[in-house]
Amino acid sequence: MAQAFHPILSQFEVVLRNSLNIILTAHFTDPDWIITQKNEFMKDNSLRNSHYFLRTCIQKSETKLTRRGIPITNGKIISDQTFGFWLAFFLSHHYSLVSGQPIHIFANKPTLENRASIYDKLDEIKNFRNRVNHCEPIYFTCHNIDCSYALDIRARLYELVRWIDPNLVPFFESIDNIPSKTRQIM
Repeated sequence: MAQAFHPILSQFEVVLRNSLNIILTAHFTDPDWIITQKNEFMKDNSLRNSHYFLRTCIQKSETKLTRRGIPITNGKIISDQTFGFWLAFFLSHHYSLVSGQPIHIFANKPTLENRASIYDKLDEIKNFRNRVNHCEPIYFTCHNIDCSYALDIRARLYELVRWIDPNLVPFFESIDNIPSKTRQIM
């Protein structure tokens, strides 16, 4: 079952990353925002309690690339960031510093959905993805086979994809073999 989740989880992360990059590139009117903003909003004193998380992530990527002799480009830095990095844009302290831009990637969301509710959904997907990547059980309740939690995550992921771009759903369906794996398990 975990193997069946890898394609849609990894592609969702790419869609989230690319969507946020597009929105933030437009917001800062700078295709290199991820590099230049480490010395701008990512350095804001209000981020002291978060230990300047976003800035630290960028600096770690730059150090890693430099050690490998790879030129530092916005594309390399963007692709090196974790799900947690992108999720952090939905935390109130980062969100306000980028003028609430991250919510705009969910152009088709219901009006009741807000930053906090979307953060919760994304965080749940991130935590599930971590369980999958660390080979933790994802379809057991006590000692019983129960796929309901995993299937709820799948439904939530599709919901967020639809809110970003409903035209992406057929692509996700084409790489999704979770229903067939679920039938095999049950």
